[in-house]
Amino acid sequence: MASKFIDLNCDMGESYGRWTLGADAEIMPFITSANVACGYHGGDPHVMRKTVELALQHNVAVGSHPGLPDLMGFGRRVMDVSPQEIKDYICYQTGALREFLRTAGAELQHVKPHGILYNMMEKSESLGEAAGEAVMASGKTTLILMAAAGSKYERVCRKMGARVAAEGFADRAYNVDLTLVSRKIAGSLITDPQKAAAQAVKMATEGKVVTMDGVTVDMTVHTICCHGDTPGAERIVRTVREALDKAGCQVKSLRDWLPAA
Repeated sequence: MASKFIDLNCDMGESYGRWTLGADAEIMPFITSANVACGYHGGDPHVMRKTVELALQHNVAVGSHPGLPDLMGFGRRVMDVSPQEIKDYICYQTGALREFLRTAGAELQHVKPHGILYNMMEKSESLGEAAGEAVMASGKTTLILMAAAGSKYERVCRKMGARVAAEGFADRAYNVDLTLVSRKIAGSLITDPQKAAAQAVKMATEGKVVTMDGVTVDMTVHTICCHGDTPGAERIVRTVREALDKAGCQVKSLRDWLPAA
C-alpha cells in the first residue's frame, strides 16, 4: 500500500486543580501532536507546564487548544461573543502556552480551537476570520491552524493564506455535509476501538469517510483526532495508531511534512 503522511492528535492537559480528566500519560506515546488546554475550558498553569514536559519527553509536537471561558461547561456551551473577543481569547491562551514552551526550549506547532468555539467557526464566517487573523498575527504563515476538513472555517483560513491542516475525527460520527453528528444523538461517539481505527485508516488512505447514514463522502485530511475524554480513549488511540502504522501510513507531526502556506 502506498505510504502517506498523517498526523495523529489528541486533546491533552484538560485536568485542573484537584480534578483529573483524561489519561495523558498513557495516550501521549501514541500520538504525534498534542492540543493543550490553556486554562479557559480546562487546564491550569501547573497542568500546562507538566503537559508540555510530557509531550517533549515523547517528541510530540505541541499546539494550543483555546476555548471559551467556561470551566463549568467544559467549553461546550454557546456564548455570545464578538470577533474581537475571539481574537483576545486565542491570543491570551496561546501566549500563555507559548511561554511554557519557550522556557522548555521548544516551539508552538499549531492552534486548534476547542469545543463549541470550533463549531462556532462553521456557523459564523466573521468568527472564523477572527480566529484566523489571531493565529496569523501570532505566527504569520508558519504557525499551523487546524480546521475541520471540508468546513467553512477551513475555506476561510485558506483564503486568508494561513497554513492549514485539515482535520478528521476517528471517534466521532459524521453527517453528509462533513459536520459532526451532535453529541446529543445516540451513536455520535465512536467508542469501539476497531471502528474508530477503521474510520481513521479510511480517511488517511482513501480520503473518504462513511457517514452515520451510510453515505461515503470524500474527505481530505492531514491530521486525525481522538478525543482524550472519550470513554476508553487510551485503547482507542493505541488501536488507531497501530492500524495507521499497519496500513503503511507514516505517522508524523505536522511540522515535519505539512507544506508551508
